[in-house]
Amino acid sequence: MSSAPGTLDGARVLVGVGAGIAAYKTAHLVRGLVGAGADVRVAPTAASLEFVGAATWEALSHHRVLTSVFEDIDQVAHVRIGQEADLVVIAPATADLLARMRIGRADDLLTASLLVTRAPVVVAPAMHTEMWEHPSTLENVRVLRERGITVLEPAVGRLTGPDSGPGRLPEPEAILEAARAAITAPRDERGGVRRDLAGRELLISAGGTREDLDPVRFLANHSSGRQGWALAHAALVRGARVRLAAANVGLETPPGAQRLDVGSAAELARVIAEHRGEVDALIMAAAVADFTAADRAGAKIKKDDGDDESVPAIALRRTEDILRHSVLDRGRSPRPAIVGFAAETGGDGATARELAGVKARRKGADLLVFNDITTGVFGAADNAVTILDREGEEVARAAGSKTAVAHAVLDELVVRLPDVPWSA
Repeated sequence: MSSAPGTLDGARVLVGVGAGIAAYKTAHLVRGLVGAGADVRVAPTAASLEFVGAATWEALSHHRVLTSVFEDIDQVAHVRIGQEADLVVIAPATADLLARMRIGRADDLLTASLLVTRAPVVVAPAMHTEMWEHPSTLENVRVLRERGITVLEPAVGRLTGPDSGPGRLPEPEAILEAARAAITAPRDERGGVRRDLAGRELLISAGGTREDLDPVRFLANHSSGRQGWALAHAALVRGARVRLAAANVGLETPPGAQRLDVGSAAELARVIAEHRGEVDALIMAAAVADFTAADRAGAKIKKDDGDDESVPAIALRRTEDILRHSVLDRGRSPRPAIVGFAAETGGDGATARELAGVKARRKGADLLVFNDITTGVFGAADNAVTILDREGEEVARAAGSKTAVAHAVLDELVVRLPDVPWSA
């Protein structure tokens, strides 16, 4: 194993390539992994080289490409490559490759490596809709997931012919984020991702709301949605079903997540109210505006060009406290477990930590994830948080990538979930 198994920087990543036209997208994935600091080896199936040749993979990965168990026999490549991997990503995974994985075939370098590896495995299927929905494929996917392998849901869209539907390879950016989530996740006894959220349904909000002042202007905040996105990716690789309430987020939807786009705080409140009774946990990671216009102007608010000092008066009112209302509406029910986020700066003689403790007690959520935003977390790759309970007491700290922080939050959430999944 490499010295940095919890991050892509320095990690040894084996990329398997199945024989599908979508293999051209995998070239962008390999470039992204290398750009993230990973040491990438590409193991294409022999048939996949009909779509993208070995020269492309060697140029992108800076490693020789092998396909057969009879190559580099003196180095025992079919064993060594799988043993050394910190992460395996297969994209695209064809119906045939999924079937061979399920029954444990080892007739080429890729499938032999899969039997040897004890690293997390992320699989991105791509095939025609009829093949994806065939009972054999669905059964193969179910078995692979039960074994701890992360099989992403394919995207829905245009396929190779004129037809459209589920079966499209997720975009490289989304696969890369799933890879980050998998390599950072807690492991099971075989080294795969621990699926401690299997059978659970999570509702996660992400991004920042926008409050219209007129048809042109709005009140907003600096939230990029990346922490909420990291939570969604992390929950998905740990087996959860995810509904993602996205407030003005321009990121690629995590494969398998149900995306619910919203704009304003009022829209987000309606979506949360509609869905929170059907999930095991609500994670409010979105930055929700505290104020909105008391009356939205129907036309653009004009300035007086004859008076450089004139400033229009804009009346504001408070928005709904979605987190507090969700706690009150839940009452004494154990479902859903509720996690809030608090960005604080300190002020009025109190530290950011003290204000977060007051907020935790006032909101009453099961957990409150607090960060001091004076360190500049908005849009950054990393984060540092303190996790508080409903009494404002510290239960954990986490620092590092937003994916690592997401897993730390989920670790605390798992032990606070209702005993029986909502869908049971």
